[in-house]
This record gives sequence, C-alpha cells and structure tokens, in this order.
Amino acid sequence: MFRQLSPLHLPRHLLFAVLAYRLQADELGDLDPATARLLSQIATGGGTLGASRRMDAFGRRGTKLKPGTILMREWNAQTHRVMVVDEGLSWNGKTYDSLSKVAFAITGTNWNGPRFFGLRDKISREEKS
Repeated sequence: MFRQLSPLHLPRHLLFAVLAYRLQADELGDLDPATARLLSQIATGGGTLGASRRMDAFGRRGTKLKPGTILMREWNAQTHRVMVVDEGLSWNGKTYDSLSKVAFAITGTNWNGPRFFGLRDKISREEKS
C-alpha cells in the first residue's frame, strides 16, 4: 500500500491504525484541506499561539446563541428548558458554561451539547457520499 517497509520502531497496533486510516481515507475521502493545514501547523509547532485560536474556531459550527434564546429538549418524559444568558446557560437555577455540561446535568452521561439540543444534526450516509 505504501510501497516501503514499515518503521521498525512503531508498535504493531500503531501500524494497524495507520493502515486502517489509509483504507478509510481511500474509501471515504481524506481530510479536507483546512483540517490538514491546521494539523500540519500544530505538528510543526508553527504559530502555536495562533493555532489554539484556530482550533477554537475550527470546533465551532457557526451557531451563536444570543442571550434570551430558550432551548427545549424532552428527556425521560420531562421537558427541559435552557435559557441563554450573558454568563452562559441557565438550567434549573444553575448557570453552566457549555451545552455539553447542561446535557450531562440532564442525562448523567456525556453528550455533545449542540447535538443533544438539536443544533447539530447527524450527517446521513447519503450526504457523506
């Protein structure tokens, strides 16, 4: 596949991970250019101060919630209302700094907060191809 011998210092499980990644990338497509550039900059240590800002921006999907917005979600036959406030997110009289922490408080398990509240949908298989 790579047309060269594998490095002797790499453990077997890492070689399998590299092969698995390559097979997936060949089948489903490799990283988009922006992600590849960001990872390359992080790996080379180029602009580490700017890299953290780029990583923060990279993780956001562009959904900005304005104070006063109310998010509703039904969980275990209860309707939960979360209000966006200047300090963060208010639920049950307590303020949280992320939707994921609110989702954890509601469910007791780790969730992606925006996905839990329906702000990010799962990508269907048809959309991926």
